[in-house]
Amino acid sequence: MQGSQGYPLEGIKVLDMSRVLAGPFAGRMLSDLGADVVKVEPPDGDITRLWGHTVAGISGYFQQQNVGKRDICVDLAAPGGPDLIKALVPHADVLIENFRPGIMTRYGLDYPQLQVLNPSLVMLSVSGFGQEGPESQRAAYAAIIHAESGLMARQAKTSSAPPADVAISVADFNAGMHGLVALLSALLMRQRTGEGQHIDMAMTDSMLINDDQLHYWIDDAVHLKPMQSEVWQTPGGPMILSGDFRHIWRQLNQVCGVKDPTPPGAELEEKIRHRRAAAQAFFDGLPDRNAVIAALTEMNIAWGDVRDSYQALKQPTVVHRGTIAQVDDRAGGERRVVGTPYRFSQAASGHRRGAPHKGEHNLEVLREWAAVDDAQIERWLADRALLAADFN
Repeated sequence: MQGSQGYPLEGIKVLDMSRVLAGPFAGRMLSDLGADVVKVEPPDGDITRLWGHTVAGISGYFQQQNVGKRDICVDLAAPGGPDLIKALVPHADVLIENFRPGIMTRYGLDYPQLQVLNPSLVMLSVSGFGQEGPESQRAAYAAIIHAESGLMARQAKTSSAPPADVAISVADFNAGMHGLVALLSALLMRQRTGEGQHIDMAMTDSMLINDDQLHYWIDDAVHLKPMQSEVWQTPGGPMILSGDFRHIWRQLNQVCGVKDPTPPGAELEEKIRHRRAAAQAFFDGLPDRNAVIAALTEMNIAWGDVRDSYQALKQPTVVHRGTIAQVDDRAGGERRVVGTPYRFSQAASGHRRGAPHKGEHNLEVLREWAAVDDAQIERWLADRALLAADFN
C-alpha cells in the first residue's frame, strides 16, 4: 500500500534465523513495514517449505510467513558457519531466533557474544517456556502451549466435546505479535540510549496475557463468568449472536414482544428451556435473512455469519479492503496471499516481493551488508558453511 512518506522501517536490517511460525511471522510483519529482512535458512530448509500447495518450489505456508524477505542458506554446524553469521551481525539492527534455549550459545551466537560485535543489536528469542527455568529445554509447538495454558480444556468444556487442539496456531501468533511489539519498543529505546538488548519471549507468557478470561480463575470467581455467545440457526443460515442468552432474551421480550411461555412456579432450568424454545421459534418464524438482520438490528444485537474459510475469502469487508493480495509466484504469474493489516495515512506498508528460494540472496546480502569479498565467499561455499541457491 502506497504512502507519501515511504515505509516506517526503511533502513532497518533484520536477520531472521527463526523457523515455522512465531519468529517468521514477526519477521514478515517487519518486512511489511519496510525492514530489509534476511531469512537465514538451514541446509534442509524451513520445514514449512513442505506444507501446502507448491508453485515454483515455494509452498503456500512458506509463502505466507516469508513474503517480502531475502534468503541466505547457512549451515551453522559446518566450519565457518557461525563466523558467517558474525560477519553480518555488526550490520544488523535486529536478530530473531526461536531455537531451543542453549542452541545459540552452542554456536557462539548467544546475545552476550553478539553484543560484543554489535552493542546496538536488538535480539528476540522466542521459546515455549522461556530462556531459563525448570522447563526451558522442553520442545514447544503451538499445540503444546494450547494444552498447557488451559485453552484446550476450556474449549472442550464450552463445546461439550473431548479435548482437541484449536484450528489455528494461536500461541505462535501471540508470541510473534508480542515479539514484534517488544522489538519495536527496543528499537525506540535504542534511539535514546544507543544500546540494544535481548528479548526473552516465552509462548506461555504471551498466551496467558492474551487470555481475557483468565482473571476469573485468578480471582477464583469462575461462577461470575458470563455465558458464551452462541450460534443460532436462522432462515439466514447459522449466525453467532453477541451476548449471553439472558441479554438476548431480554431484547426479544422487550423489543420484539416475544412472550415468556414459562409456567408459574417453574424451576430455573425449566424457565431457561422454555425461553430458549421461544427464542428459536421466533427466529424460525422469520421469512428470510433480511428479516433476521432487521430484527437483530432493531434489538441492537451484533451478529456474524458462520462462514467456512472459502466463504471468509469472499466476506464483503475482506473484498472491499483488498485483504487478499497478489504476489509474484516466481513462475511468471501471481498467487494469492493474505496482505498486511497495517493501513497508514502517510506511510507505505505491505510486501515488496514474493517469498524467497533457499539461498537465493547469498551473494547479494553478503556483499551489500558486510562487503564480503569473493575469496571469502568461495571459502564458505567450499566448506559448505554457505550453500548455493536452490530454486526447486
